[in-house]
Amino acid sequence: MNRLLGKRALVTGATSGIGLETAREFLREGARVAITGHRRDALEAARNELGDVLTIEADAGEIAAQQATAKAVRESFGGLDAVAINAGVAEFRPLEQWDEAGFDRSFDINFKGPFFLVQALAPLLANPSSIVLTTSINAHIGMPNSSIYSGSKAALLTLAKTLSGELLPRGVRVNAVSPGPIATPLHGKLGMGEKEIAGLIGQIPAGRRGSATEVAKAIVYFASDESAFTIGGELIIDGGMSTL
Repeated sequence: MNRLLGKRALVTGATSGIGLETAREFLREGARVAITGHRRDALEAARNELGDVLTIEADAGEIAAQQATAKAVRESFGGLDAVAINAGVAEFRPLEQWDEAGFDRSFDINFKGPFFLVQALAPLLANPSSIVLTTSINAHIGMPNSSIYSGSKAALLTLAKTLSGELLPRGVRVNAVSPGPIATPLHGKLGMGEKEIAGLIGQIPAGRRGSATEVAKAIVYFASDESAFTIGGELIIDGGMSTL
């Protein structure tokens, strides 16, 4: 406990799943927390559940929204010590069903938005501070129908290394967590029923999906001073799926 005591933190995409649990763990560890989401009702529900958090309504794929997020954080917190970039979209289609609009939406939310959010937040980041990117095990494995999602997450993963080299002189560390299948509302949104989920679990050596809390605790580690010597790193949290 208290590993983030006194730290100012931002968690994007924090109205459900991994983002919501990360915000909860940050609060538990003593941080002041701001969260983003693209739906006002979901933000209000998250605030009711979490308690004292700053809520910012923002579309993760729009550049102007990233600048507005930075402005809101600056006005309320003055600066930041930890950023968990978690907002993302997962869309799976076979090759022939992709169109330009779908391609752009995935890359806007999963890569362009996060990139320009870091750019907007850079003047607010303390020395030292930490950025944690939520990528995906799909950046490493060749899962059918995941070409665009995997590509966007692989692009995001490279930022952990390239931005580490660029931002480290300012005292900013950048690391990534790459979850495998996690038991969140995502699988239901993708139309997966019990049979499909059971088939997915059959590909995981651990014999189960992970929990959002397990990922959130890894993000806390990267956000805290405990990982001060971990720079440009990646923690794969997939129950052994990528070892097959």
